[in-house]
Amino acid sequence: MLPREELLKGVENRETVARVIDQADQAIKTWEVVFTDFLSPPELVEIQQAFNRLTEVQLVAWGGYPQAERQRIAIARAELPLDSSQVSIAAIDIAGNFLFDQSTHRDFLGAMLGCGIVREKTGDVIVLGEQGAQAIVVPEMVEFLGMHLNQVRSVPVKTRQIELSELKIREPKKKELTTVEASLRLDAIASAGFGMSRSKMVDFIDGGDVRVNWKEVTQASHILKSGDLIAIRGKGRLEIGEIAVTKKERYRVQLTRFI
Repeated sequence: MLPREELLKGVENRETVARVIDQADQAIKTWEVVFTDFLSPPELVEIQQAFNRLTEVQLVAWGGYPQAERQRIAIARAELPLDSSQVSIAAIDIAGNFLFDQSTHRDFLGAMLGCGIVREKTGDVIVLGEQGAQAIVVPEMVEFLGMHLNQVRSVPVKTRQIELSELKIREPKKKELTTVEASLRLDAIASAGFGMSRSKMVDFIDGGDVRVNWKEVTQASHILKSGDLIAIRGKGRLEIGEIAVTKKERYRVQLTRFI
């Protein structure tokens, strides 16, 4: 049995991590590969951090493509071969004419959940504009969604399984920039990186829309370090690169913005 209470110490997503510990115990006991449901980025980070120091089990996360936010984890004994190809996922195409009724990520996800499935059974949803969307799901949901997902907003749709290789992934655009700031506060660095006023950034932080390394941060004074990743809902991501101190004792920070 894994050291449950030690692994759960200080975690935010306690219920999810506890469920994965149970699954890991099962994987050790049965010598089988066990799969989680789809996990959000904060859940993935906490699980990987908790399990990093264990030698009995190994984890592989995969969401269908390299930049996928929501991913499933395959869990197996350390002695077994394990790679991302063993993570059980499937892709569907949700096709319709959305030219006159543009639908958003929320619309497609809402239509899927409206069929009666839970969020944990769905991975990323890739919106394709007027053509519809593609979604990553657990394989056992493919047939069900093919039968029941036939409308998104006012638009009739046809839902069918596709190969993962058919996913139309848009590579994120990268923009490199440098800023010089008096401090490494979140509001100062993020406002420079995202190109908005400091007061607007504080509004985002206060509103719970800002995550640092996938954990929600509501303190504008939170101090950043090299390697941190800042994500703002609907605005993309910002990676903190090299940090140097200038002669005037200010901070020169290299930033990479992903749009």
